[in-house]
Amino acid sequence: MEKRQWFLCAVTIALAGLYICFFTDWFKPTIVHISHTMRPIPLRSSRGATVTAVVFGLDRYYRLTEVKVVPLAEWQTNQSVLPLWHLISGSKSRPTKFFLYGQNIDRMKPAVPGVHPKPLETNVVYRLFLVAGSVNGQHDFQIGGRRVAGK
Repeated sequence: MEKRQWFLCAVTIALAGLYICFFTDWFKPTIVHISHTMRPIPLRSSRGATVTAVVFGLDRYYRLTEVKVVPLAEWQTNQSVLPLWHLISGSKSRPTKFFLYGQNIDRMKPAVPGVHPKPLETNVVYRLFLVAGSVNGQHDFQIGGRRVAGK
């Protein structure tokens, strides 16, 4: 090959590399997009009484490996704060797109055996941390009005 052909090949490869870096998601870290909503759940024991449950939704199905909820103000001053709810995957968890705060997610167990989720308080900002293999995400949320039931 001539010098000109080698030069054109090098320019083509360089342009392809620039295109891949700037116009594709190949080298961008994957982030889990999380949303939440509050749902009233009627209590069986009393008439008309309800508790508010927090439902978290993910942008697609993920095999979760860790779920943790901490009070945001405490976490910002001390990142080793004890979580209110902390689950880890003992084996491959089932693909999940929605879950409730305090729910026993299939094939996940408490990080500390025997510890149950603590109830959430009103007007406190919390942060949810999720890990699903090599991807992770976090979401801040706050409960207004009533207390949230924790299992």
